[in-house]
Amino acid sequence: MMFLNKTTLKQALGTSAVAATMALSAPVAQADTKSMCVFDVIGANGDIYNLLKDYALEMKGHGVDLKLKPYTDEGVALGDFQSGQCDVLAATDLRTRQFNRFTGSISAVGAIPTYDDLHTVLATLAQPKAAKLMKQGEYEIVGIAPAGAGYLFVNDRSIDSAGDLAGKRMATLDYQKDAIHMVNFVKATVVPSDITNFAGKFNNGSVDTAYAPAFAYEALELYKGVGDKGGVVDYPLAQLTVQLVAKDGVFDEKTAQASREVVWGMYGQAMGLVKRSEAAIPDEQWVHISDADVQGYQEMFRENRLELRDGKNGAPEVYDPKMMGLLSKVRCASNPGSSECTASNRE
Repeated sequence: MMFLNKTTLKQALGTSAVAATMALSAPVAQADTKSMCVFDVIGANGDIYNLLKDYALEMKGHGVDLKLKPYTDEGVALGDFQSGQCDVLAATDLRTRQFNRFTGSISAVGAIPTYDDLHTVLATLAQPKAAKLMKQGEYEIVGIAPAGAGYLFVNDRSIDSAGDLAGKRMATLDYQKDAIHMVNFVKATVVPSDITNFAGKFNNGSVDTAYAPAFAYEALELYKGVGDKGGVVDYPLAQLTVQLVAKDGVFDEKTAQASREVVWGMYGQAMGLVKRSEAAIPDEQWVHISDADVQGYQEMFRENRLELRDGKNGAPEVYDPKMMGLLSKVRCASNPGSSECTASNRE
């Protein structure tokens, strides 16, 4: 055993003290601070905003400190993102489609009929091999979360088939080109609207129908427009998502992929919110449609998707062909007996 004399001990202690002092004074690696504009119709008290607070907390473990700013007007959030006032935008895919046509086509009309199919799609897109599809131009999608199926809210329960929509006034988001094409297809009347006023138009009777996820029933008080005679048609017209868009260079490749995986890891939490909103709609308010009508809807939607993919019959080119092909594969894997799976013009 070695013993230290007083001089040696003093020197050793001195050296240790200096080392400790240097360790304490050494600069600590700082998280990279980024700003994120978050759209939530309820604002900072909304489910989406609170979900993204959890996301921001998780991202600290990946070296990113996100500062969230809530917006109740999606258009304003979009404008601030485009003008450089935030590094990341969290908004519905209806708005983010302009930054990535591929991921923006997830909400293609009738393309994802079940939540099981949605789970498969989002799991696929969260994988590293899909990373190259997340980039388009100067932007990158760094996360996709479910916001719930979009349903048709009607003020008259007899409006339960496509034919019944002819002549009806439909609140239609003026920037949603596929919805406008669809409304014209069923010979309904487009009433141009935006996220801030479509609910009010439905509730005060200015329109006969509105399209929204289930959370709008309470959050936007669509139950007022439904009233005693209306309802919510229980067929998912589309699957809406919240997408996170970052400007090129905001995240490096590793961090961008980590972000997508963090958001995917919150799928169960997000779907819990969706299911809670759907359960909050009273059973008697749901309008159940027949299997025959469902099949009719599916084929009508498929025809519209082809037109909106190819830009035919007066339709704009909205949907990405690669996404349409992926969604077709997912549908036919879960329902191989569907007529579309053997159609000559399969997506």
